[in-house]
Amino acid sequence: MIYTITFNPSLDYIASCENFRLGETNRASKEIIFPGGKGINVSIVLSNFGMDTTALGFLAGFTGEEIRRLIVEKGIRNEMIPLANGFSRINVKLKSKVESELNGMGPRIDEEAIGKLYEKLDELTDEDTLCLAGSIPSSMPATMYSDIMKHLQGRGIRIVVDATRDLLMNVLEYKPFLIKPNIDEIAELFNVELNSGDEVVPYAKKLQEKGAVNVLVSMGGDGAVLIDEFGNVHQSQAPKGQLVNSVGAGDSMVAGFLYGYLVYHDYRQAFRYGLATGSASAFKEELATLEDVEKLYSKTWGEKE
Repeated sequence: MIYTITFNPSLDYIASCENFRLGETNRASKEIIFPGGKGINVSIVLSNFGMDTTALGFLAGFTGEEIRRLIVEKGIRNEMIPLANGFSRINVKLKSKVESELNGMGPRIDEEAIGKLYEKLDELTDEDTLCLAGSIPSSMPATMYSDIMKHLQGRGIRIVVDATRDLLMNVLEYKPFLIKPNIDEIAELFNVELNSGDEVVPYAKKLQEKGAVNVLVSMGGDGAVLIDEFGNVHQSQAPKGQLVNSVGAGDSMVAGFLYGYLVYHDYRQAFRYGLATGSASAFKEELATLEDVEKLYSKTWGEKE
């Protein structure tokens, strides 16, 4: 089973307005609502691929109930912990001549709720994969990711971390199976300027030396770089297509990588599936399906060996 944790999930309300005017009443020409959050995005893509996946995290209020309904509708097993107070956040994304966002706050998560999360994590075995993705709400300890990894240490659970800055650096000593920074985050971590995959490689290797088993670095339209656990460097341009929506593309890359690795047990396939899945999600409004990815994979690399 692949488990994902989303500490601060959301309802993402996306509205399009051809000519938004500040300070006036505007009418949407198109609108859509998704369950949001990096971990949830990973679970949605995995479910689209026919993989068993469970969503962990916290939900509150009427918005939390709608998030629960939507993820169950998408075939995801819901193990989200209900909170007694507050409501899960709503993120508003306005698409017009320029794009704007207003992200909600989310509910307060207390120690009792965190304890219930640990009870669920104690059920995981060495046959499971756990994905930690996204930011940590201010009501939770800033060390939450490393606390979880320390708690699960020695159990043989594959742990994936998609986070930034200290959240990422503090987990490396616990040897995460996969980390997925992007090129800008790597540059910020090491206070350097990076413009190509070749320049990324030595810094990705430094993160591997600090403990990460596999380091996957996304570079947007310029592709990605993977340093696998055997020290092999995989590098490729991204598949070609028209960008429609970049939200969730990085999460889709993580899901695609896990799918490729768990199905084919091969890092080159995992890398290619990660790239194809991230691109497929970027080329449409909703997250990628396996059919989308297989078409893009064949178009980019030909038939699988």
